[in-house]
Amino acid sequence: MPQDSWTGWPSREGLRREHQSVPRTVLAVVSRLIMLAFVVWGTYARGHFAGWALVAVGAGILAAAALTTAFFRATLAHRLGPSLGAAAGLLVIAQLADQGHAHLLADVLWCGLAVVALVRLPFGFALLTAALAFGSYTVVSWDSWLGIASTVGGLGLLGYLLRLDAEARATAQRLLAQERAAHAAQAESAALAERARIAREIHDVLAHSLSAQLVHLEAARLMLDGGAEREQVRERVVAARRMAQDGLAETRQALSALRGEFTPVGEYLVELTGQEGATLTVQGTVRPLPAEAALAVRRTTQEALTNVRKHAFGSRATVRLAYLEGSVELEVRNTRPPRAAPQELAVSGSGYGLLGMRERAELLGGELLAGPEDGGWRVLLRVPA
Repeated sequence: MPQDSWTGWPSREGLRREHQSVPRTVLAVVSRLIMLAFVVWGTYARGHFAGWALVAVGAGILAAAALTTAFFRATLAHRLGPSLGAAAGLLVIAQLADQGHAHLLADVLWCGLAVVALVRLPFGFALLTAALAFGSYTVVSWDSWLGIASTVGGLGLLGYLLRLDAEARATAQRLLAQERAAHAAQAESAALAERARIAREIHDVLAHSLSAQLVHLEAARLMLDGGAEREQVRERVVAARRMAQDGLAETRQALSALRGEFTPVGEYLVELTGQEGATLTVQGTVRPLPAEAALAVRRTTQEALTNVRKHAFGSRATVRLAYLEGSVELEVRNTRPPRAAPQELAVSGSGYGLLGMRERAELLGGELLAGPEDGGWRVLLRVPA
């Protein structure tokens, strides 16, 4: 047996009453009261005591009750000195009771101390205390050796089983505490993931809507600086106003998406590519997509076309959606722009669009590839679906 098993204290979780069930607590209290009543009745019933002897026996019972309470508290607090001191006091009271012919009181103290010590003391000290208590009981007992052996063996086994039961309850309490902590950590992780998802939705909606407005407003500014006609400038302002209205609609769609309520991917891509002047191609058998995969396709298309508008103004964009076996693939391409985009538009934005798209794909177990191709740009998303 390891050294810690001999010197280590039993777990407090298995000894505390608040961790016990109500029936178990009631049973423990009632059994102790019955034992106390039995000892008092058995001690005084035969009428062997009178006068000062009667007072002395009563004082002995009260002292034993006080020392038992002290023993329980000291062992629960894992205080070895006070625990052994209380046990020694109980052994002395039991010896005095036996010499004073209060044999029932002495036997109950010896046997009870042995059982309780096996449950509550470090195992090495528990065996020593139980040996002293059972030894004292054996020396003065008038029973046969078979009866003594049966009593000592049965009570020793009872004490050991109660100790194992207390350790099992302590282990169950620790496992329950760990499970609750794990559930709390899981809930916190889910909350953080939901916050990250909301942050991505906010970025995607604002990046698409505000950058579109910025394109038209910047074009209007350049027209004003170049002396363009009022009607041309007005068209750009009206277009920016329309983009603001579309942004409000996108915000509402984002809120619906967070609740898992949005239009099918195909319909959304048809509408989006029509607004952006891009070409849409659908391959494979169309089928409903899981909410997270559908949202990833929607937001990646939106972000990719937003980047085309910002960084390759005037280029031709194509969108390809392919329904594969066990996954869905989205590809957004744009050709080389006929002229460089205005510098103000090229540097606008937070720079987190591509990072957000890749993060969204990786969270779903997919991948996102993005890079230049044939003078233009290519974004490829593949996620399980």
